[in-house]
Amino acid sequence: MDLDRCLVADLAVHVATNQRESKSVKGYWLIIGTEISDQEAQAEYGRLWKPIGEKYQARVNPSKQPPLLMEARDAQRLIIVEFPSLAIAKACYSDPAYGEAMRFALQASKRVLVIFEGDLG
Repeated sequence: MDLDRCLVADLAVHVATNQRESKSVKGYWLIIGTEISDQEAQAEYGRLWKPIGEKYQARVNPSKQPPLLMEARDAQRLIIVEFPSLAIAKACYSDPAYGEAMRFALQASKRVLVIFEGDLG
């Protein structure tokens, strides 16, 4: 009976360790933008973004410590958007509804959007 308990305990530790090690890798958008020059377009982007973000389980600036924008030249804003996976981050970007919203974002300011995967915490 003690051997069975030891085997169960070892299995539980093994499963817990594997779950930590196989933690899902997330997808991210990194958006670096200039100062907003068209507030109305930015407001429309925000209105259109809200249901899209909810659909794709996006979290905007998910970290407790915001990133620092260093050596930015013309950039004034840095936004991180977290998704459950890289595939979901890409799907969100490819969604026709996001294409419509993006028109307003690009009208509101100049920006660069980078999609990557990782685990920022």
